[in-house]
Amino acid sequence: MSREDIERGGGRGVKSRGNSSNSYLSPSTYSIEDTEAHYWTSWLVPMFVVANVAVFIVVMYINNCPTHLHTRLEGKCVARFLGRFSFEPLKDNPLFGPSSATLERLGALEWTKVVDKHQGWRLITCIWLHAGIIHLLANMLSLVFIGIRLEQQFGFVRIGVVYLLSGFGGSLLSSLFIRNNISVGASGALFGLLGSMLSELITNWSIYTNKAAALLTLLFIIAINLAIGILPHVDNFAHVGGFLSGFLLGFVLLPRPQYGWPERRNVPSGGGVKSKYKAHQYVLWLVSVVLLIVGFTVALVMLFKGENGNDHCHWCHYLSCVPTSRWKCNDNNL
Repeated sequence: MSREDIERGGGRGVKSRGNSSNSYLSPSTYSIEDTEAHYWTSWLVPMFVVANVAVFIVVMYINNCPTHLHTRLEGKCVARFLGRFSFEPLKDNPLFGPSSATLERLGALEWTKVVDKHQGWRLITCIWLHAGIIHLLANMLSLVFIGIRLEQQFGFVRIGVVYLLSGFGGSLLSSLFIRNNISVGASGALFGLLGSMLSELITNWSIYTNKAAALLTLLFIIAINLAIGILPHVDNFAHVGGFLSGFLLGFVLLPRPQYGWPERRNVPSGGGVKSKYKAHQYVLWLVSVVLLIVGFTVALVMLFKGENGNDHCHWCHYLSCVPTSRWKCNDNNL
Protein backbone atom coordinates (compact mmCIF):
# COMPACT_ATOMS: atom_id res chain seq x y z
CA MET A 1 0.00 0.00 0.00
CA SER A 2 3.04 2.30 0.06
CA ARG A 3 6.10 2.30 -2.10
CA GLU A 4 7.19 -0.88 -0.32
CA ASP A 5 4.06 -1.56 1.67
CA ILE A 6 4.47 0.42 4.91
CA GLU A 7 8.16 0.15 5.70
CA ARG A 8 9.22 -1.18 9.04
CA GLY A 9 12.06 -3.18 10.53
CA GLY A 10 12.86 -6.44 8.81
CA GLY A 11 11.47 -5.33 5.48
CA ARG A 12 7.95 -6.30 6.39
CA GLY A 13 4.92 -4.12 5.89
CA VAL A 14 1.18 -3.73 5.96
CA LYS A 15 -1.17 -5.31 3.47
CA SER A 16 -4.25 -3.13 3.20
CA ARG A 17 -7.52 -4.88 2.52
CA GLY A 18 -9.36 -2.89 -0.07
CA ASN A 19 -8.55 0.12 -2.21
CA SER A 20 -9.64 3.66 -2.76
CA SER A 21 -12.21 2.63 -5.35
CA ASN A 22 -15.87 2.48 -4.46
CA SER A 23 -16.69 0.33 -7.46
CA TYR A 24 -18.12 -2.42 -5.30
CA LEU A 25 -21.17 -0.39 -4.36
CA SER A 26 -24.57 -2.01 -4.22
CA PRO A 27 -26.02 -2.67 -7.68
CA SER A 28 -29.67 -2.27 -6.71
CA THR A 29 -30.89 -2.93 -10.21
CA TYR A 30 -33.47 -5.59 -9.37
CA SER A 31 -36.61 -5.66 -7.30
CA ILE A 32 -38.84 -8.22 -5.61
CA GLU A 33 -42.12 -9.07 -7.27
CA ASP A 34 -43.83 -9.28 -3.87
CA THR A 35 -44.75 -5.67 -3.09
CA GLU A 36 -45.63 -6.60 0.51
CA ALA A 37 -42.05 -7.62 1.38
CA HIS A 38 -41.08 -6.54 4.90
CA TYR A 39 -38.24 -4.08 5.39
CA TRP A 40 -36.26 -3.54 8.58
CA THR A 41 -34.74 -0.32 9.84
CA SER A 42 -30.98 -0.44 9.38
CA TRP A 43 -29.04 0.29 12.57
CA LEU A 44 -26.30 -2.34 12.77
CA VAL A 45 -24.44 -1.24 9.65
CA PRO A 46 -24.35 2.40 10.81
CA MET A 47 -23.07 1.12 14.17
CA PHE A 48 -20.33 -0.81 12.35
CA VAL A 49 -19.34 2.42 10.60
CA VAL A 50 -19.26 4.32 13.89
CA ALA A 51 -17.22 1.54 15.51
CA ASN A 52 -14.65 1.53 12.71
CA VAL A 53 -14.27 5.30 12.83
CA ALA A 54 -13.97 5.25 16.63
CA VAL A 55 -11.30 2.53 16.49
CA PHE A 56 -9.35 4.56 13.92
CA ILE A 57 -9.44 7.63 16.17
CA VAL A 58 -8.20 5.57 19.12
CA VAL A 59 -5.42 4.08 16.97
CA MET A 60 -4.29 7.54 15.87
CA TYR A 61 -4.34 8.74 19.49
CA ILE A 62 -2.14 5.83 20.56
CA ASN A 63 0.11 6.20 17.52
CA ASN A 64 1.03 9.79 18.50
CA CYS A 65 3.35 10.49 15.59
CA PRO A 66 5.17 13.52 17.11
CA THR A 67 6.48 11.51 20.06
CA HIS A 68 8.41 9.01 17.94
CA LEU A 69 9.31 11.31 15.07
CA HIS A 70 12.78 11.86 16.53
CA THR A 71 13.57 8.20 15.91
CA ARG A 72 13.21 8.68 12.16
CA LEU A 73 16.03 9.75 9.89
CA GLU A 74 13.74 11.63 7.51
CA GLY A 75 10.16 12.69 7.05
CA LYS A 76 7.75 14.76 9.10
CA CYS A 77 4.34 14.00 10.50
CA VAL A 78 1.54 14.99 8.15
CA ALA A 79 -1.09 17.49 9.36
CA ARG A 80 0.99 18.37 12.40
CA PHE A 81 -1.70 20.81 13.58
CA LEU A 82 -3.64 17.71 14.68
CA GLY A 83 -1.07 17.08 17.37
CA ARG A 84 -0.92 13.46 18.50
CA PHE A 85 -3.56 12.63 15.86
CA SER A 86 -1.25 13.66 13.01
CA PHE A 87 -0.40 11.09 10.34
CA GLU A 88 2.82 9.24 9.71
CA PRO A 89 5.16 10.63 7.01
CA LEU A 90 3.85 9.84 3.55
CA LYS A 91 6.99 7.85 2.77
CA ASP A 92 5.93 5.44 5.48
CA ASN A 93 2.17 5.53 5.00
CA PRO A 94 0.70 7.27 1.93
CA LEU A 95 -2.85 6.48 3.11
CA PHE A 96 -2.65 9.04 5.95
CA GLY A 97 -2.63 6.77 8.94
CA PRO A 98 -0.59 5.26 11.78
CA SER A 99 2.66 3.35 11.68
CA SER A 100 2.66 -0.37 10.97
CA ALA A 101 4.21 -0.89 14.41
CA THR A 102 1.15 0.67 16.04
CA LEU A 103 -1.21 -1.44 13.95
CA GLU A 104 0.72 -4.56 14.85
CA ARG A 105 0.60 -3.71 18.54
CA LEU A 106 -3.16 -3.10 18.45
CA GLY A 107 -4.22 -6.29 16.70
CA ALA A 108 -3.21 -6.40 13.03
CA LEU A 109 -3.10 -9.85 11.49
CA GLU A 110 0.40 -11.32 11.59
CA TRP A 111 1.13 -14.99 11.04
CA THR A 112 3.90 -15.28 13.62
CA LYS A 113 1.80 -13.84 16.42
CA VAL A 114 -1.28 -15.87 15.48
CA VAL A 115 0.49 -19.22 15.21
CA ASP A 116 3.63 -19.05 17.36
CA LYS A 117 2.24 -16.81 20.09
CA HIS A 118 -1.29 -18.21 19.94
CA GLN A 119 -2.95 -14.83 19.41
CA GLY A 120 -5.88 -16.12 17.41
CA TRP A 121 -7.93 -13.07 18.39
CA ARG A 122 -6.04 -11.18 15.69
CA LEU A 123 -8.18 -12.97 13.11
CA ILE A 124 -11.04 -10.78 14.36
CA THR A 125 -9.37 -7.58 15.55
CA CYS A 126 -7.66 -6.95 12.21
CA ILE A 127 -11.11 -6.47 10.63
CA TRP A 128 -11.65 -3.32 12.72
CA LEU A 129 -8.29 -1.69 11.96
CA HIS A 130 -7.47 0.42 8.92
CA ALA A 131 -4.15 1.47 7.45
CA GLY A 132 -5.18 5.09 6.92
CA ILE A 133 -8.00 7.55 6.53
CA ILE A 134 -8.22 6.89 2.77
CA HIS A 135 -8.48 3.15 3.44
CA LEU A 136 -11.13 3.80 6.11
CA LEU A 137 -13.27 6.13 3.97
CA ALA A 138 -13.23 3.78 0.97
CA ASN A 139 -14.36 0.81 3.06
CA MET A 140 -16.96 2.70 5.09
CA LEU A 141 -18.59 4.25 2.01
CA SER A 142 -18.80 0.81 0.46
CA LEU A 143 -20.21 -0.66 3.68
CA VAL A 144 -22.95 1.99 3.76
CA PHE A 145 -23.99 1.41 0.14
CA ILE A 146 -23.88 -2.38 0.33
CA GLY A 147 -24.77 -3.12 3.93
CA ILE A 148 -27.73 -0.83 4.55
CA ARG A 149 -29.76 -2.25 1.68
CA LEU A 150 -29.02 -5.81 2.77
CA GLU A 151 -29.89 -5.08 6.40
CA GLN A 152 -33.16 -3.45 5.36
CA GLN A 153 -34.13 -6.57 3.45
CA PHE A 154 -32.83 -9.32 5.77
CA GLY A 155 -32.46 -7.79 9.22
CA PHE A 156 -29.49 -7.11 11.45
CA VAL A 157 -28.95 -10.67 12.73
CA ARG A 158 -28.35 -12.33 9.39
CA ILE A 159 -26.34 -9.49 7.88
CA GLY A 160 -24.28 -9.16 11.06
CA VAL A 161 -23.44 -12.86 10.93
CA VAL A 162 -22.50 -12.64 7.24
CA TYR A 163 -20.29 -9.61 7.87
CA LEU A 164 -18.42 -11.04 10.84
CA LEU A 165 -17.97 -14.59 9.55
CA SER A 166 -16.88 -13.32 6.14
CA GLY A 167 -14.29 -11.08 7.78
CA PHE A 168 -13.09 -14.08 9.79
CA GLY A 169 -12.93 -16.20 6.64
CA GLY A 170 -10.92 -13.53 4.87
CA SER A 171 -8.47 -13.39 7.77
CA LEU A 172 -8.10 -17.17 7.73
CA LEU A 173 -7.22 -17.36 4.05
CA SER A 174 -4.91 -14.36 4.33
CA SER A 175 -2.98 -15.87 7.24
CA LEU A 176 -2.55 -19.15 5.37
CA PHE A 177 -0.82 -17.47 2.42
CA ILE A 178 0.81 -14.28 3.77
CA ARG A 179 3.54 -14.57 6.39
CA ASN A 180 5.90 -11.62 6.06
CA ASN A 181 3.40 -8.78 6.18
CA ILE A 182 0.70 -7.64 8.55
CA SER A 183 -2.83 -7.19 7.25
CA VAL A 184 -5.69 -4.90 8.30
CA GLY A 185 -9.05 -3.78 6.96
CA ALA A 186 -12.75 -4.57 6.68
CA SER A 187 -12.86 -5.34 2.97
CA GLY A 188 -12.83 -9.12 3.53
CA ALA A 189 -16.15 -8.63 5.32
CA LEU A 190 -17.32 -6.29 2.56
CA PHE A 191 -16.52 -8.86 -0.10
CA GLY A 192 -18.52 -11.31 2.02
CA LEU A 193 -21.54 -9.02 1.69
CA LEU A 194 -20.97 -8.92 -2.07
CA GLY A 195 -20.74 -12.71 -2.17
CA SER A 196 -23.97 -13.02 -0.18
CA MET A 197 -25.69 -10.69 -2.65
CA LEU A 198 -24.69 -13.01 -5.48
CA SER A 199 -25.84 -16.19 -3.76
CA GLU A 200 -29.03 -14.50 -2.56
CA LEU A 201 -29.85 -13.54 -6.14
CA ILE A 202 -29.18 -17.10 -7.32
CA THR A 203 -31.16 -18.90 -4.62
CA ASN A 204 -34.12 -16.47 -4.89
CA TRP A 205 -33.92 -16.20 -8.66
CA SER A 206 -37.61 -16.75 -9.39
CA ILE A 207 -38.96 -13.87 -7.30
CA TYR A 208 -36.89 -11.10 -8.86
CA THR A 209 -37.43 -8.89 -11.89
CA ASN A 210 -34.56 -7.64 -14.08
CA LYS A 211 -32.53 -10.50 -12.65
CA ALA A 212 -30.32 -11.14 -15.69
CA ALA A 213 -29.19 -7.51 -15.77
CA ALA A 214 -28.64 -7.59 -12.01
CA LEU A 215 -26.55 -10.76 -12.25
CA LEU A 216 -24.33 -9.35 -14.98
CA THR A 217 -23.90 -6.08 -13.09
CA LEU A 218 -23.01 -7.85 -9.87
CA LEU A 219 -20.55 -10.21 -11.58
CA PHE A 220 -18.89 -7.25 -13.30
CA ILE A 221 -18.48 -5.36 -10.00
CA ILE A 222 -17.06 -8.44 -8.27
CA ALA A 223 -14.64 -9.17 -11.12
CA ILE A 224 -13.36 -5.58 -11.22
CA ASN A 225 -12.68 -5.47 -7.50
CA LEU A 226 -11.00 -8.88 -7.41
CA ALA A 227 -8.86 -7.78 -10.35
CA ILE A 228 -7.82 -4.62 -8.49
CA GLY A 229 -6.74 -6.90 -5.67
CA ILE A 230 -3.91 -8.39 -7.75
CA LEU A 231 -2.06 -5.07 -7.55
CA PRO A 232 0.89 -4.97 -5.14
CA HIS A 233 0.33 -4.22 -1.46
CA VAL A 234 -3.34 -5.24 -1.47
CA ASP A 235 -4.36 -8.34 0.49
CA ASN A 236 -6.49 -10.07 -2.13
CA PHE A 237 -6.48 -13.31 -0.15
CA ALA A 238 -8.68 -11.57 2.42
CA HIS A 239 -10.97 -10.48 -0.41
CA VAL A 240 -11.21 -13.98 -1.87
CA GLY A 241 -11.69 -15.64 1.53
CA GLY A 242 -14.34 -13.14 2.53
CA PHE A 243 -16.14 -13.47 -0.79
CA LEU A 244 -16.26 -17.27 -0.67
CA SER A 245 -17.46 -17.23 2.95
CA GLY A 246 -20.18 -14.70 2.18
CA PHE A 247 -21.21 -16.55 -0.97
CA LEU A 248 -21.85 -19.75 0.98
CA LEU A 249 -23.45 -17.91 3.90
CA GLY A 250 -25.89 -16.28 1.51
CA PHE A 251 -27.30 -19.68 0.57
CA VAL A 252 -27.64 -20.52 4.26
CA LEU A 253 -29.03 -17.29 5.71
CA LEU A 254 -30.68 -15.36 2.88
CA PRO A 255 -33.16 -17.65 1.08
CA ARG A 256 -36.62 -16.14 0.75
CA PRO A 257 -39.86 -18.14 1.00
CA GLN A 258 -41.23 -18.95 -2.40
CA TYR A 259 -43.93 -16.74 -3.84
CA GLY A 260 -47.32 -17.42 -2.27
CA TRP A 261 -46.07 -18.83 1.03
CA PRO A 262 -47.25 -15.90 3.21
CA GLU A 263 -50.79 -16.22 1.79
CA ARG A 264 -51.07 -19.99 2.30
CA ARG A 265 -53.45 -19.61 5.27
CA ASN A 266 -55.99 -17.83 3.08
CA VAL A 267 -55.99 -20.59 0.50
CA PRO A 268 -58.50 -23.45 0.79
CA SER A 269 -57.17 -26.74 2.15
CA GLY A 270 -55.22 -28.68 -0.44
CA GLY A 271 -54.32 -25.61 -2.48
CA GLY A 272 -51.46 -23.14 -2.48
CA VAL A 273 -47.80 -23.61 -1.75
CA LYS A 274 -46.88 -26.78 0.17
CA SER A 275 -43.30 -25.95 1.15
CA LYS A 276 -41.77 -22.72 2.39
CA TYR A 277 -38.69 -23.08 0.19
CA LYS A 278 -38.06 -24.66 -3.16
CA ALA A 279 -36.11 -27.89 -3.50
CA HIS A 280 -33.00 -26.21 -4.93
CA GLN A 281 -32.92 -23.83 -1.94
CA TYR A 282 -32.80 -26.78 0.47
CA VAL A 283 -30.05 -28.43 -1.57
CA LEU A 284 -27.96 -25.25 -1.74
CA TRP A 285 -28.47 -24.71 2.00
CA LEU A 286 -27.22 -28.21 2.85
CA VAL A 287 -24.23 -28.10 0.51
CA SER A 288 -23.22 -24.65 1.76
CA VAL A 289 -23.42 -25.65 5.43
CA VAL A 290 -21.20 -28.67 4.78
CA LEU A 291 -18.67 -26.62 2.79
CA LEU A 292 -18.56 -23.90 5.45
CA ILE A 293 -17.95 -26.36 8.28
CA VAL A 294 -15.33 -28.31 6.36
CA GLY A 295 -13.64 -25.18 4.99
CA PHE A 296 -13.33 -23.37 8.31
CA THR A 297 -12.22 -26.53 10.10
CA VAL A 298 -9.53 -27.43 7.57
CA ALA A 299 -8.27 -23.84 7.39
CA LEU A 300 -8.01 -23.52 11.18
CA VAL A 301 -6.22 -26.86 11.53
CA MET A 302 -3.75 -25.94 8.78
CA LEU A 303 -3.13 -22.50 10.26
CA PHE A 304 -2.41 -23.60 13.82
CA LYS A 305 -0.26 -26.48 12.58
CA GLY A 306 1.87 -23.80 10.93
CA GLU A 307 1.33 -24.98 7.37
CA ASN A 308 1.94 -22.63 4.48
CA GLY A 309 -0.89 -22.56 1.97
CA ASN A 310 1.55 -21.86 -0.84
CA ASP A 311 3.06 -25.32 -0.35
CA HIS A 312 -0.29 -26.84 -1.31
CA CYS A 313 -1.15 -24.37 -4.09
CA HIS A 314 1.88 -23.20 -6.06
CA TRP A 315 -0.08 -20.81 -8.30
CA CYS A 316 -2.28 -19.22 -5.64
CA HIS A 317 0.14 -16.34 -5.07
CA TYR A 318 -1.06 -14.93 -8.39
CA LEU A 319 -4.43 -14.31 -6.76
CA SER A 320 -2.84 -11.58 -4.65
CA CYS A 321 -0.17 -10.12 -6.92
CA VAL A 322 0.81 -10.60 -10.56
CA PRO A 323 4.35 -9.37 -11.27
CA THR A 324 4.80 -7.16 -14.34
CA SER A 325 7.50 -4.97 -15.83
CA ARG A 326 6.14 -2.08 -13.75
CA TRP A 327 6.20 -3.73 -10.33
CA LYS A 328 7.48 -6.73 -8.47
CA CYS A 329 5.71 -8.87 -5.91
CA ASN A 330 7.97 -8.95 -2.88
CA ASP A 331 5.76 -10.91 -0.51
CA ASN A 332 6.84 -14.09 1.17
CA ASN A 333 4.45 -16.11 -0.93
CA LEU A 334 6.46 -15.63 -4.10
